[in-house]
Amino acid sequence: MKRLTKSFFAFLIAMLPMVAMAQIDGEFIKPRSGKFLLKNATVVTITKGVLNNTSVLVENGKIQEIGASIAANGAEEIDCTGLFIYPGMIDSGTKLGLAEVSSVPETVDFSEVGNFTPNMQALTAVNPNSEAIPVTRVSGVTTVLTVPSGGLFPGTAALINLNGYTPDQMYAGFKAVVMNFPSSGRRGRFDRRSDDDIKKANEKALKDANELWENAKTYLKLKNEGASLEYYPEMDQLAKVISGELALLVQVDAASDIQNALKWLEGKDVKVILSGVSEGWRVADEIAKSGYPVITGPVQDLPTRESDRYDTPYANAGKMAKAGVKVAIRTDEIENVRNLPFHAAYAASYGMGKEEAWKAVTINAAEIFGIADQYGSVEQGKVANLIVATGDPFETQSQIMHVFIDGYRIPLSNRHIRLYQEFLERSPGLKSK
Repeated sequence: MKRLTKSFFAFLIAMLPMVAMAQIDGEFIKPRSGKFLLKNATVVTITKGVLNNTSVLVENGKIQEIGASIAANGAEEIDCTGLFIYPGMIDSGTKLGLAEVSSVPETVDFSEVGNFTPNMQALTAVNPNSEAIPVTRVSGVTTVLTVPSGGLFPGTAALINLNGYTPDQMYAGFKAVVMNFPSSGRRGRFDRRSDDDIKKANEKALKDANELWENAKTYLKLKNEGASLEYYPEMDQLAKVISGELALLVQVDAASDIQNALKWLEGKDVKVILSGVSEGWRVADEIAKSGYPVITGPVQDLPTRESDRYDTPYANAGKMAKAGVKVAIRTDEIENVRNLPFHAAYAASYGMGKEEAWKAVTINAAEIFGIADQYGSVEQGKVANLIVATGDPFETQSQIMHVFIDGYRIPLSNRHIRLYQEFLERSPGLKSK
């Protein structure tokens, strides 16, 4: 049923009209830098309100000026009359760039062998030439957190911009060690373990986590004292969390597991981000009291329990936000990260509100990742990650007309669009005999 639901959403998006396709046909085929003046738009800044009939000057990868009358001074002018400028959207949890086709193992590189591999870098494994990247960015998603999966500490997630020839060029300034917090429940409907076996497995996993944590504390202490240590990259990476150099991204979903995670984190003076949190609404006040920010999603999903209302996952983000939790949204996808605007739209419609939903895919994410001085809103001096649309991108009828990443003007083309254009008018066509 879950697969059918996701396939249905993907089908709906694929069937949307693509007005922007013809716009770029023959215009340019690769990202290009320059000086651009986006003229006479409605600018939705996110942090400083909505500015009508306003222009935005982009140069050297930054937003240089925002105002009603800006001199072009050699800039390429783009008429945005009747259009809307937004900051590029940030998806706070994906596997984009780490896998091409999830059903083909040779293209999947987000999971390593072993239970303790925090030193495995998602950034190193990112494929800048992934076909899913241009598919994603034409929907207005300019930045994503790409996250490894697997064991207890599966690796280090990395924030990337969706433009660049190398992973280092794409890096957007944030990394976090991932922890899959031990689950006290079943892994799914096909989990045939007894209750006693599940309890023992959970206790062992927590014991392992505690031992690894204490070992990392000892390792850091010895390192700071100048002790001669053997090469131990796994422990060195986890020690960076304890020292405060890296954040800890704790993946946890069930309400009881969230509570256990909050107890486990007590007294640990580290930067923590909770991710997943599909039952966060059940313990929203406890999460708010902890002060930890949350990355939640997918929003377009099925309830975790058969007894829950159909709209439980849609309302989860909004309920946590109303409880005082800082919330960002993720798709937790490989191929369909492009649907982030519609995950946010569902959250907006089911209690979060449009303004908070926009923050959840822009400034909230930037603040959680510690990069709000550079990303997340349309402000002078920030990185020019911008999208220009015919209307609110949360609405399926709105079209993305222009995309800028790091000041580069991005061609609105991808494999999907090229195939659409190829077969729209077949030449030479087939003739019936």
